[in-house]
Amino acid sequence: MLVGLLAPLVVYALVLALHVVLPARVVDGYVRGPEGRPLRYRLNGLAVYAAVLGLYATACRLGVVPWDFFWQHRVASALGAVGLRLVFTLVIVLPAPSTGRGLLAELYLGRLENPQWRGGVVDAKMALYLVGAVQLALNVVSFAAHQWVAHPDARSPGAVLHAALFVFFTSEYLVFEEVHLYTYDFFAERVGFKLGWGCLAFYPYFYAVGLWSAAAEPAPRSSPAWLVGCGGLFAAGWILSRGANLQKFWFKTEPKRKAFGVFAPEVVTDGERSLLVSGFWGLSRHVNYLGEVVMATGLALSLGRPSDPWPWLYPLYYVALLVPRERDDERRCASKYGELWGRYTARVPYRIVPFLY
Repeated sequence: MLVGLLAPLVVYALVLALHVVLPARVVDGYVRGPEGRPLRYRLNGLAVYAAVLGLYATACRLGVVPWDFFWQHRVASALGAVGLRLVFTLVIVLPAPSTGRGLLAELYLGRLENPQWRGGVVDAKMALYLVGAVQLALNVVSFAAHQWVAHPDARSPGAVLHAALFVFFTSEYLVFEEVHLYTYDFFAERVGFKLGWGCLAFYPYFYAVGLWSAAAEPAPRSSPAWLVGCGGLFAAGWILSRGANLQKFWFKTEPKRKAFGVFAPEVVTDGERSLLVSGFWGLSRHVNYLGEVVMATGLALSLGRPSDPWPWLYPLYYVALLVPRERDDERRCASKYGELWGRYTARVPYRIVPFLY
């Protein structure tokens, strides 16, 4: 029990230590600090990710820990992550100046917008996303390994595909670390219980919910065509999500650049501000959200258990998260852009799903 409780603490401490000591690329972000200058970020997430997974694989091959270590300690490890999240919330929120809201609201949403330490060596949001991605990858690899260890005569290619897609999902996020500096979380959210819970506990443990149930069972019958179709569905969602985020990133950093060599930037403008209406962003106002849901659906189906409710909790979570977020962003943008936003929504009438919603 104690080993499992301490496991996330060891992983998160290792991730943070490697993040500090490994070489990093330093870039300016989209968010500006109190002096009006862009905040600076050290980006080395992919190197840290590869180092931790490499150390885990080496430890498993040497017999130091079993391949399904995080499966064996999954409940205690999740509880340990929850405890870390509570400690993190108190440490990050209580010493900071109050925003004027009630204490409970501040504990949940946070007080600080973009806390950094050691002159930007560590950024709270980047560190949180990094530890969450690493722990999620360790969990899905370990859970899938358990299925193969526990059922040598009924091993699941779907579980392997599911884990492989999640490893791609988490590593790909770190390949494009700089792109995410221009997303909603960085310019619209503070650091408190909500973000700490999401990255330290919810993200690495709930996202693996499909394997929480499937890894304990022998493999269902899944044809190669089914697995290829699930991989294709995931890829389609990835193209929508990553393509849209990259196009927006290029538009903010290189406004005249033709995205992917295909989409010339077309905008609606009031002479001072411009909103993109071409390419992916001509399909819907939050087409990247659609991509996230489609990817999650491909992951749920990849396990070959379409009647099992547990894997479906993952795509349903995205629907529950992103639909209210889209509404919040709509209100924020309407207030920020005024008449220009009305012209924009007339040009791009669909919120998330083209021709439907």
